[in-house]
Amino acid sequence: MIKKRQRQSLVENIDKKFKLEPYIKEAFIAVDREVFVTSQFAHLAYSLDALPLGASQWISSPLTVAKMTQYLEADGVNSILEVGCGSGYQAAILSQIAHRVFTIERINVLLKDAKKRFSTLAMHNIIARFDDGQRGWKQYAPFDRILFSATAKKVPDILFEQLVEGGILVAPIEMEKGKHKIVKYKKMKGQISSEILGDCLFVPILDGTQK
Repeated sequence: MIKKRQRQSLVENIDKKFKLEPYIKEAFIAVDREVFVTSQFAHLAYSLDALPLGASQWISSPLTVAKMTQYLEADGVNSILEVGCGSGYQAAILSQIAHRVFTIERINVLLKDAKKRFSTLAMHNIIARFDDGQRGWKQYAPFDRILFSATAKKVPDILFEQLVEGGILVAPIEMEKGKHKIVKYKKMKGQISSEILGDCLFVPILDGTQK
């Protein structure tokens, strides 16, 4: 009960800064963020702070995760591809609103830890893979939604190819002067349109894998 109240309080704090859809609130209340942070930062699990994760990576602020999730417009979709699993928290949130979540992580130690968390929480609709997510996941394509959890200079064309007609891709993009912006892309009649939604700060996406 204590943790549920903490999750409800977290949702209330996010909602004060960014108005949440009811299904997003339900997803956040359903997922125990404390499972996804390292033990030394457990006392900050329900704050709105981004927290160090290890391997020079971070678990994003719950506010950022909420924004990215809501921008996807993914309630009830069949499949979501996430590029950059990290702690697994974003994938866990997505697993509450989509039938299947495919998440790719390039740092093997992070992926192993994330898989353990998914198993502990019985999140059986998350499929995780060790790879460079910029290549996508052709085996399960096309995806209804694609989400980047790291900043890219541009979205690889192959990921737009793996997006369904009418699908949405949300990514942090590095603009001029090093500024990061959340950009929503839509695929209609084979054409890609884009909309800048706001500022953000993510770790940069890197090529290849790291064992």
